[in-house]
Amino acid sequence: MNRLFAVLGIAVVCITLPSCSKSSSTTVEAATESVVAPVIVARVERHNLSRQLTVAAAFRPYQEIEVHAKVAGYVKNIRVDVGDRVRSGELLATLEIPEMAGELAQAAATSKRARAEVVRASGELQRAKSAHEVAHLIYQRLAAVMKSRPNLIAQQEIDDAQAKDRVAEAQVDTARAALSAAQEAVQVSDAAQSRVKAMSDYSRITAPFAGVITQRYADTGAMIQAGTASQTQAMPLVRLSEDNLLRLTLPVPESVVARIHVGDPVDVHVLALNRNFTGRISRFASRLQDSTRTMETEVDVPNPQRVLICGMYAEATLILDRVEGRLAVPVQALSRQDNGARVFVVDSNNRVRPRRIQLGMETPDQVEVLSGLKEDELVVVSGAKSLEAGQAVAPKLAQVASVKEGF
Repeated sequence: MNRLFAVLGIAVVCITLPSCSKSSSTTVEAATESVVAPVIVARVERHNLSRQLTVAAAFRPYQEIEVHAKVAGYVKNIRVDVGDRVRSGELLATLEIPEMAGELAQAAATSKRARAEVVRASGELQRAKSAHEVAHLIYQRLAAVMKSRPNLIAQQEIDDAQAKDRVAEAQVDTARAALSAAQEAVQVSDAAQSRVKAMSDYSRITAPFAGVITQRYADTGAMIQAGTASQTQAMPLVRLSEDNLLRLTLPVPESVVARIHVGDPVDVHVLALNRNFTGRISRFASRLQDSTRTMETEVDVPNPQRVLICGMYAEATLILDRVEGRLAVPVQALSRQDNGARVFVVDSNNRVRPRRIQLGMETPDQVEVLSGLKEDELVVVSGAKSLEAGQAVAPKLAQVASVKEGF
């Protein structure tokens, strides 16, 4: 009986030992697997990096005016309405000015009379010249006889002839002055006529530049005051806006003013359209606002298709600094410390090694590496907080969008 129990015990032990061996092996393997930490890694690559500033602003017309009349009158007809597009020089409205016709006729009559006066003064000058020639000839003849035969002609006759010669000469000067005055009167009357005609031409109100009518203030028959009157009296006809080129006025902070340059490209994202447009810095104030410590910077955005509407909000992104082809890693890979920054590098044996690095330009997504890393090395970007030096990891390459765009 004892022998039977012994045999059964040996059998049980033989059956149990493989199971125990297998369980022990499984436990060891599980423990080994628990040490290997899954991590997300990124490859050290070269990128084009830029430091940017995004500012929100609203579009406004490149130029916008309220069209006033130069002269007062009644609106005879108005040819445009809100939303109409007009060309430069296109007729917008015509004014009726009853008294202008009388002024034109009066100016024409004055000019005609001045020309007639020139003709009369010219005739008077010719007569004065003829009289002077006769008087001067008589005096010369008497003077010649006086020299050849001194006692033949009385001295009184010589003096009278000389006096008539001088009077005739003075009359020539007077006639010449009268002719000059008449000619100047013609110029004055012509200028007055041109002025009246120019004022009459102002009854036709035209567009000073191409654009769109955004407001109409007057209707047919309305009384329009001259635009030179005060703003409380003068009513404009329409408001004209140029919208094939728009402006964005950006308040640029004082800290980046030195990096603003005319001609720099600007990426403009329009929220309402969910589209991007390209503009350029066209001008800036070169002066900071005392209240906000910002400098007004204007960006011109072409709008040939008129898809942008004045008043739309947009986000303008200015490129302040940029570098090209620099080694960079994602910002998530950094572990910042008081004495610098470090990353975890995955070696060829899939073990992590801490590495101190020197940083350069930093963007929201990438940071430039000046030293400490080589191209194509792998750095941990997720799961690095619980890692220790030399720990085995299971790296998985992050699927990130390339940021190698050119400038």
